[in-house]
Amino acid sequence: MSGAAALARRAAVVLALPLALFAAWWLSSAGSQSFYFPPLRTILQTFVRLWLSPDAMANVVPSLVRFAIGYLASALLGIACGIPIGASRNLRMTLEPVLEFLRAIPPPVLVPVLILFVGIGDEMKTLVIIFGCIWPVLLNTVAGVRALDEVLAETVRSYRIGKSARLWHFVLPGASPQIFAGLRQSLSIGIILMVVSEMFAASNGIGFSLVQYQRTFAIPEMWSGIILLGLIGIALSFIFRVIESWLLGWYHGLRRTQRAA
Repeated sequence: MSGAAALARRAAVVLALPLALFAAWWLSSAGSQSFYFPPLRTILQTFVRLWLSPDAMANVVPSLVRFAIGYLASALLGIACGIPIGASRNLRMTLEPVLEFLRAIPPPVLVPVLILFVGIGDEMKTLVIIFGCIWPVLLNTVAGVRALDEVLAETVRSYRIGKSARLWHFVLPGASPQIFAGLRQSLSIGIILMVVSEMFAASNGIGFSLVQYQRTFAIPEMWSGIILLGLIGIALSFIFRVIESWLLGWYHGLRRTQRAA
């Protein structure tokens, strides 16, 4: 009973603010006559008609596929490049100016350049997502590797543990909390860039649909697309938290033990 009560209390805390904001939006917009701010009831009816139909998959699925490919590719590249950079001071000093220069470039400004080289297809949109998502992963991986316990690192070297075993059993577990922090930051960046990249020379996708609704003054449809993006963000965040809890269960357990002590 205590476990169920704690779960119910936690659910109430999590849902209290969203439900309050939903109720406030519903009540404040109930009698709205504004063309640009229609009642929430109208937006929700449009949402059901527009995004809960089989036809909606023609725009939702391509967006999610581009996001998944770009996000996973940036995660792999960021971790693969961040580990050697974090482990080598000379390599870090050599690459730091170039990395800082590239990191300062806003990914959307690369869209015209990428269109010239790879066209207006999915490759351009995926590359924009990769370029924006890789930096939090890369920088957090570098920081995580640099923060590894020096005593443990010396012990690993003293026992002459091989590079592969050292990577899988020491470097990655030790740096994984900060790596996951970078992956969490990249999640929201990826969703933003997914939408932005689809607003340029696209023929499908959620971003493409939003631009079309805005240009044709389909305001309820535009608001329903914004709500859809928020729900996708919540779903992806939940999935990420489940995966993080599974892979970093040992870390969270250690922190709980330290707080209890």
